[in-house]
Amino acid sequence: MPNSAHDALIHLMIVAASSDSEMTEKELERIQGLIGRLPVFETFDSSRLAVVANACADKLNGPGGLDQVIDDAIAALPHKLQDTAYAVAVDVTSVDLHLEQEELRFLEMLRDRLDLDRLTTAAIEVSARARHRRMPD
Repeated sequence: MPNSAHDALIHLMIVAASSDSEMTEKELERIQGLIGRLPVFETFDSSRLAVVANACADKLNGPGGLDQVIDDAIAALPHKLQDTAYAVAVDVTSVDLHLEQEELRFLEMLRDRLDLDRLTTAAIEVSARARHRRMPD
């Protein structure tokens, strides 16, 4: 069954959060927070979140793995949501203010498959860093 656009965005957030082999509590809270407040999720039935997350895990463990999840997600997204997809993935990985190599690699893979120019992706990345910055000690 093809992903809905909501499912696709959630799959990309889950993969972003787990790309370093560990989904932190902060990352999980960020995913839930984004689903709860972003206009793109206004019509998403949040009671489906566990079902969508399990479907993502099944796809990751199935034939094609990560590549299949990314390809299916992008195929399910309207073109105008590609920047949103990248933004939510960056937002989830940026929540702990430190990106592991695996997270950077996932973002690179996603960036390469989306139809976004480098200026747009750079702006999204800078914006995420600015939003997650803390006061200096």
